[in-house]
Amino acid sequence: MLRRRKQTLKVVKELDAFPKVPENYQEKSSSGGTVSILTFSLIAILVISEIRYFLDTTMKYEYEVDTNLTGRLKLNVDITVAMRCEYIGADVLDLTGETISASFSSLKEQNVFFELSKRQKAWQGKLQAIRQALSTEHAIQDLLFKVGFDSSATSMPEREDKPEGKADACRIHGSVDLHKVAGNFHITIGKSIPHPRGHAHLSAFINFNQYNFSHRIDHFSFGIPTPGIVNPLDGDQKITKESMRMYQYFIQIVPTQVNTRVAKADTHQYAVTEKDRVINHLEGSHGVAGIFFKYDLSSLLIKVTEEYQPIWQFLVRLCGIVGGVFATSGMLHSLIGALYDLICCRYQLGKYKPKQIDSTSVPVHKLDQGIQPVTPQVNFVPQSDQQTIQQ
Repeated sequence: MLRRRKQTLKVVKELDAFPKVPENYQEKSSSGGTVSILTFSLIAILVISEIRYFLDTTMKYEYEVDTNLTGRLKLNVDITVAMRCEYIGADVLDLTGETISASFSSLKEQNVFFELSKRQKAWQGKLQAIRQALSTEHAIQDLLFKVGFDSSATSMPEREDKPEGKADACRIHGSVDLHKVAGNFHITIGKSIPHPRGHAHLSAFINFNQYNFSHRIDHFSFGIPTPGIVNPLDGDQKITKESMRMYQYFIQIVPTQVNTRVAKADTHQYAVTEKDRVINHLEGSHGVAGIFFKYDLSSLLIKVTEEYQPIWQFLVRLCGIVGGVFATSGMLHSLIGALYDLICCRYQLGKYKPKQIDSTSVPVHKLDQGIQPVTPQVNFVPQSDQQTIQQ
């Protein structure tokens, strides 16, 4: 068992892809240290940027045909008209012939003051600034979806002061369910009355000089109010000095499915075209003074999805950054070092000459080391020759 264990460890060591180099074989230099500091600094910057990119999300927009034709359409309204509620009436008339009056629906009428307080004006200015920015820079819409900006009428602050006198305006607010067909929501003089031949408003007892259709749209949307969607008419305000003026809003509604970190809902967005004119029958400008919202539905469906970067992709990009920068910096350092050595050797070639050794300048013990020992020579004479010499 012990022998098998040693063999297994030996096989595992042979598979080591990260062999260690002894410190005695490593050579460190100041240039290498400088490159290492720059490399680690660059890696840290790129890693922090990658982490921020991983924590951020992207918005994806898809378009397809809307197949839901049997559902209902919800209209959310918060409009203030510069006339008292007993003078005006609001209702909806669509292609099915059904009339929905504010008196018989969930829409509420409330006498208020048309002039806003300071806090409310600040909120209205904020909405108008966002709408203007959206018209020039569409990327702001992605930010609104991510942060979940709430533009509903309930987000407007309450009035902090109470003006003196009698209320001079009528606030019409609430929601009403509509058919998913083209229709017309309008606010005009007089209350609507049932009529067998069509649609009528009772306005005989109101003087023309009392007409004033200056209005402020605090909120106007279709579907479920969803954070991140700023409607084109939110915060809009029209002031007129003409009593007989018609305001027309032509609205194209687009079904929208929102799936973000803040909200998940099936709602609607819309685009709007505005037009207004003065009613003057003598000059050929016919019509009825009031505020008219003519809407129609689009056959397209928009899907808005907030996408996240997968964790495996984040890890792969992180490893690529660390390994790529480290390897590239090592190659650049080696290349620059080789060029430096080549240039230096080229300019200094032939300048080096070996020094001549002077015996007078060498110490005695060094000279003794350089002298080879002399071996004494001994001549051997044969014995016969020795006797001859003695005789």
